[in-house]
Amino acid sequence: MIKTGTTTLLAIVTSYLLLVITPTQKSTYHSLFISNSLSDNASISHHLKTLTRRPHIAGSEANADAATYVLSVFTSSNIPSHIASYDVALTYPLSRSLVLTNPPPQPPTTFTLQQETYEGDPYADVADEVVPTFHAYAKSGTATGPVCYVNYGRVEDYETLERTGVNVSGTVVLARHGKIYRGDIVKNAQDAGAVGVVIYSDRKDYGGGGGGASWFPDDKWLPPSGVQVGSVYGGLGDPTTPGWASASGGECERLSKDEVEREGDVPLIPSLPVSAADGEKIMRSVGGSVAEDDWQGSKDAPVYRVGPGPGVLNLTYTGQKVIATIQNVFGVIEGAEEPDRFVILGNHRDAWTFGAVDPNSGTAALLEVAQRMGKLQKKGWRPRRTIILCNWDAEEYGLTGSTEWVEENREILASRAVAYLNGDCVVGGPGLNARATPQLDELIKRATQQVKDPDNPSRSIYESWTSSGSSPPLGRLGGGGSDYAPFLQHVGIPAADIAFGGDIAAYPVYHSLYDDFIWMEKFGDPMFQRHAAAASVWGLVALWLADEEFLPFDYLSYAKELQLSVGKLEDEISNKDINLSPIFSSINELEKAAIKINNQRKEIEASKGWTTWKKDHLKVRELNDRLMMAERAFTDRDGLFGMSWYKHLIYGPSKHNDYGSQSFPGIDDAVKMAKKLQTAESWHRVQHEVWRVSRVIMHASLVLVGQLT
Repeated sequence: MIKTGTTTLLAIVTSYLLLVITPTQKSTYHSLFISNSLSDNASISHHLKTLTRRPHIAGSEANADAATYVLSVFTSSNIPSHIASYDVALTYPLSRSLVLTNPPPQPPTTFTLQQETYEGDPYADVADEVVPTFHAYAKSGTATGPVCYVNYGRVEDYETLERTGVNVSGTVVLARHGKIYRGDIVKNAQDAGAVGVVIYSDRKDYGGGGGGASWFPDDKWLPPSGVQVGSVYGGLGDPTTPGWASASGGECERLSKDEVEREGDVPLIPSLPVSAADGEKIMRSVGGSVAEDDWQGSKDAPVYRVGPGPGVLNLTYTGQKVIATIQNVFGVIEGAEEPDRFVILGNHRDAWTFGAVDPNSGTAALLEVAQRMGKLQKKGWRPRRTIILCNWDAEEYGLTGSTEWVEENREILASRAVAYLNGDCVVGGPGLNARATPQLDELIKRATQQVKDPDNPSRSIYESWTSSGSSPPLGRLGGGGSDYAPFLQHVGIPAADIAFGGDIAAYPVYHSLYDDFIWMEKFGDPMFQRHAAAASVWGLVALWLADEEFLPFDYLSYAKELQLSVGKLEDEISNKDINLSPIFSSINELEKAAIKINNQRKEIEASKGWTTWKKDHLKVRELNDRLMMAERAFTDRDGLFGMSWYKHLIYGPSKHNDYGSQSFPGIDDAVKMAKKLQTAESWHRVQHEVWRVSRVIMHASLVLVGQLT
């Protein structure tokens, strides 16, 4: 009996000591994680060079080889790893043609639609493995019509044309890349009555502004033959399995082709991407009124006119849909104390071509995080909570790999995921940009205070952010442009995304043949210091989320951010009959709840002692659950109007721009429609959306408080 009592007492004392000592030990491990002794720029460079040796589009043998490489690095870092496969519907081009017919006596122009290698190109031997330029999920068919120039193809661009009397119906529109998602360019053209779409990369945006600027390999700019390929699918995941996972190696319910088209997320008119050189040739065939100043190109470009015609385009595209196997790779570091709580880091692997920036700068950084965590484990570190490292497949087609996995594991993720931390184009140039749900803001600032600026090692990233007196550039995750979307916008999991070089001016070779290791080595990150710094920030945030006893979430930041967003919304609503007081009231309650849970945390910390450790441990767990689950409350089962897959009512994509980060997207879309229609019914929908948002904010407050009404 005495022996049993002694053993029990020893277990209690040991457990208590773990709670007391572990935070200090783990702080040492966190400092070690970002130290030079664990960082390895040469290893990062090797990873990127290996991953980008061949083009590796989703479904290809080369991409399967890349998956094997990622798995091998995880495994060699002593991280238990596995692959989860899905059989999904992907598309590839079978044939393409584009012919421009000019008024006589000019001969017709048949475009080659080829991206050109350059003299000394080390990847010329595998360039023929690059899939011909195309739009994934584009409609197969032929479109013939006069050319009409529509600027960036935004809704407001079509409104400008309509005001000036230009009729787009029956035309093949010419739009330039930028501002909005290419799939929305095609959808907007379809809605306007166009029969086909050609999208080109204007030199003003991607070619250094024209005017004699040089281009890759002599400079970072997109060469004249460069083409931005990509998907034009308007949804996420496999189009044939919307809302449920595409099973691998077995039967799976799938929508038919007609059902997919009725869903409304695939285009119903054909489209093609073309180069700047081809776009300018087409532009020279366009007559009609001179376009507005902000629609014009670079200084040495031809004068841009809107048409339609007299040039006529004949566009033919034939695609092939296949059911292909994709592979998500996972490394799992099981938590020592809370193995059922998941901190998830993710990056995709597949690329349209070589993918040095998009996405394999992120893959190389993820592998660096894995190797550093493997070294920490050898030194005795174990995370409090489970860390899951994810390498997604088929992101370029529509976040397919991550979406299928989230849809398959939705319920367990909803109950156990702490946060999702995304990396995609992790390095495209200088300057760290971070986007996150607001409760993670302070955590990201804290990490950037500890990591040196790779372009100015005399100060931290945070000091570089604030050196001009401005606030840290923290954005939001409203757009659906990367793998955070299924976690945040479908399930309601707190999320963040980090990247060096956040605008297209830093990375103009996006989705082209020229996004290769040479571009990265010469222009993106010659010393691979930005990759190392990105891995430090990314991993450090993950370590804090995984190891800190109390989840480091700050919902006061969330309340303040929502107050700012409502203020902007108030300025945008022209109808003064719209009552925003429900949102203001709910935000006020959220602020009170955030203060209350912060005070409860302080009370628990103050009460810790030898006799209360077990009770406190349960209190910590319960408080953390409230912090973890509050983000879920911002979702609504009915989702956004016309986009029901997107459940989050605070952050989501605009209906007409999937890339656009939008606060209160349902209200914003309703306001735009109401301003256009100016009917009582349309303004009533605005008020309805206001009430919906106010309700989810109130639900989040109740979750934080943790008491039933």
